[in-house]
Amino acid sequence: MIYIIYLDLWCPGGMVLYLSLISKMNWDEFHCINCIIPLSSLCDFQLSINAFDYNCHVDLIKLLKQEGELIRLRKARQKMSELFPLTEESLDTKSCERLYLSIFERAVTAVGLHMTKGQTVWEAYREFENAILSTVQPPPGRIPSREEQELLNTQLERIHTLFRRQLAIPLMDMETTYAEYEEWSEHGVSEMVIHQYKKALQQMEKCRPFEESLLVAEPPKLAEYQTYLEFELKEGDPARIQITFERTLAENCLVPDMWAKYTAYLDRQLKIKDLVLSTHERAVRNCPWTMGLWKSYLLATERHGADHQIISDIFEKALNAGFIQATDYVEIWQAYLDYLRRRVDFSKESSKELEELRGAFSRSLDYMKQDVEERFGESGDPSCIIMQIWARIEALHCKNMQKARELWDNIMTKGNAKYANMWLEYYNLERSYGDSAHCRKALHRAVQCTSDYPEHVCEVLLTFERVEGSLEDWDVAVQKTETRLNRINEQRAKVAEKEANLARQEEERAEQRRKTKSDKKAQKKIQKGSQFGEKRKAEPEDHQDEWNEDSAPKRHRGNGDQTTEYMETETGLFGKSAPPGYKPGPPAAKKVQLGVAAAVQRQNDDKPELRNDNCSVFISNLAYTLEEPEAKLRTLFEPCGPITQIRPIFSNKGNFKGYGYVQFESQVSVPEALKLDRLEVEGRPMFVSPCVDKNKNPDFKVFKYNTSMEKHKIFISGLPFSCTKEQLEEMCKSHGTIKEVRLVTYRSGKPKGLAYVEFANETQASQAVLKMDGMEIEGNKISVAISNPPRRSVMDKPGASRLTTDMPRQVYGSRGRGRTQLSLLPRSLHRQSGPTNKVENGTTADQVPTTASSTVNTAAETKALSNSDFARMLLNK
Repeated sequence: MIYIIYLDLWCPGGMVLYLSLISKMNWDEFHCINCIIPLSSLCDFQLSINAFDYNCHVDLIKLLKQEGELIRLRKARQKMSELFPLTEESLDTKSCERLYLSIFERAVTAVGLHMTKGQTVWEAYREFENAILSTVQPPPGRIPSREEQELLNTQLERIHTLFRRQLAIPLMDMETTYAEYEEWSEHGVSEMVIHQYKKALQQMEKCRPFEESLLVAEPPKLAEYQTYLEFELKEGDPARIQITFERTLAENCLVPDMWAKYTAYLDRQLKIKDLVLSTHERAVRNCPWTMGLWKSYLLATERHGADHQIISDIFEKALNAGFIQATDYVEIWQAYLDYLRRRVDFSKESSKELEELRGAFSRSLDYMKQDVEERFGESGDPSCIIMQIWARIEALHCKNMQKARELWDNIMTKGNAKYANMWLEYYNLERSYGDSAHCRKALHRAVQCTSDYPEHVCEVLLTFERVEGSLEDWDVAVQKTETRLNRINEQRAKVAEKEANLARQEEERAEQRRKTKSDKKAQKKIQKGSQFGEKRKAEPEDHQDEWNEDSAPKRHRGNGDQTTEYMETETGLFGKSAPPGYKPGPPAAKKVQLGVAAAVQRQNDDKPELRNDNCSVFISNLAYTLEEPEAKLRTLFEPCGPITQIRPIFSNKGNFKGYGYVQFESQVSVPEALKLDRLEVEGRPMFVSPCVDKNKNPDFKVFKYNTSMEKHKIFISGLPFSCTKEQLEEMCKSHGTIKEVRLVTYRSGKPKGLAYVEFANETQASQAVLKMDGMEIEGNKISVAISNPPRRSVMDKPGASRLTTDMPRQVYGSRGRGRTQLSLLPRSLHRQSGPTNKVENGTTADQVPTTASSTVNTAAETKALSNSDFARMLLNK
């Protein structure tokens, strides 16, 4: 059948009609009459109208094959492959083979060096080549032609080449591949292949320990990958280093430090543009909150000659990435401004690039003031680094000192006028690009304003006047410097005197507390006298030294970020309260047993030579109602090592006091015992700490309260009380590598709804804050922030005095502060609060010191009265 179609070239509708007809015809039966343009051009026109016309793409490829337009044919196939998957209609057999071969080559380039997964790709590649080999082999019994034999030999050589390439690469189970090649090859394995195989096998044996550690490690295996990378970097094979980085980032794509190491290696070693830029783009896409990655990306694009618009777009994306610190915005602006400065040709008085640079400087200052300060509450640039750079550029390159001076005036008004180094920077700028008048003016202002190092500024001013000033200038400079230094010395003397007074007051308060404490101890000993008028006999408990209750409270411990735990004591004299859940003494049947235990304890305490603090741990916060504490402690601590003795502490009545000591045979057992800290024992967390005598080591501290910001740790508040450590760790592990999770609890073990989570680095912690803050957990909205504990004042410490004045605390009697404040002590036994002319307790009035501190604390300074003194005073009355 012959189609005769007349086309109106000025009628696009006619062309559309024509194209709709030719899509249904047989091309062998078609003849075009009066067609002044090729049919393929008509297809191009139709595709320009509708690029997704699948049939038109197929028709165009057929027409180009008939016309012999190979270049256009290749472009047509490429364009169709971008829109549709290629089919056999659009590709012939040779094209399909080339496409698959291209895909396999890309695959072995990407993962062919993968120690464990690369072999799969190589085997698939060989199977594909073997499938092609089966199509070119002649049937059995028929002698192939010359062309067929050449094609067969070519295909066999390609398979040989694949084997040789694979055997030259260190891969797991490469022995199996070598055996397969020996069996497949008709002429055996060449010496060169054997040499390359042995060399790769040796390399594989070096890498085997790292691969095995990766197999048994738990994801994300960051530590194992880092060790592997250190090994490959020492080996120095770029291909293996690259594949190891890729494997690491496949499981740790949210670790900015790893991206930074990878991009730095590519920037300094490989320097391949497409690889470097694509890796930088992947880095900022995975970790957009990391300013360092954006900064490296900007430098890499400039280094490889990217367009200005591309670099500007990258910078704008960086500003919207959501950095976690104000200083990050300062650094990214500095990087972009440096790039813009390098584009400017300062030999021209005015240029588009220079105006763009000045506009960027102005925009950066507005951005810092409006966006950064509103978000973070700080500028991030207290030293005004950006304005300093702008001023130097204006002075050095643009010769515009007027603009530079305006910028430095703004810098000084932002709180920098008190720093000597800022004035000296300005002076050096004027010295280099300004004039002597402005140098002198700057130094005079510096002398008046500097408060940190005024002597240095004064010296610079005097040196300047020696070199360039007149006599009048010298006299003015000397007068100003002397006046300023005298004023500074007066201020420093006042500050030193104030500090000395504060130190003296603190010493007096410490001495006062010490005397009050000693007075309480003396009063306690008096109350333990057996009968009135009899000399008090020494009791066994008086010999209890470092192992007993007198020293036990001094063995305090700390195990946390913002809390310092102290040992609980039983209810007794002087208002000490028992912990929650404490019950009065045990039944009478148990009192006997406890009394025996207390007696055994006193016998052990009489043998201090058996004790060894280095091999002991201090146990506290146990329940007072704990039955058979020695047996319980032995069961808990026996797995840590052989135990020499266990000393639970009992009161005089035989009640367990909630703390004790465990002594091991070897010091090696102590670290294992400390791991049991916070173990729950009958509903309460048991505290385990080193055993240190505070009388012998008063400066020893297990824990020092941290007041600095911990950027790698987050603080979570508002947690439900039912939240467990495992649940919290599960919620946080998606944001990074977790080193420790700690739930804050009361001494009784009840949760406070607070927690600390420590990550591997600051970036992971910052990411967790961004993702988790405001999250709801079981109906509770939690708050998440970087751990930044406030400074702890003396009043906040456990056991610290709450007094706000220098007046001593009122000392109450043994009954505490009664409701009626009625004293039941005879008036004759009352001590006078001030100096008196009477002889009291062996001290006359003229012997009493008259200082304020001693007057307030007279009762603490007098020696204790004997029983006969008390009797004589009562009889006199």
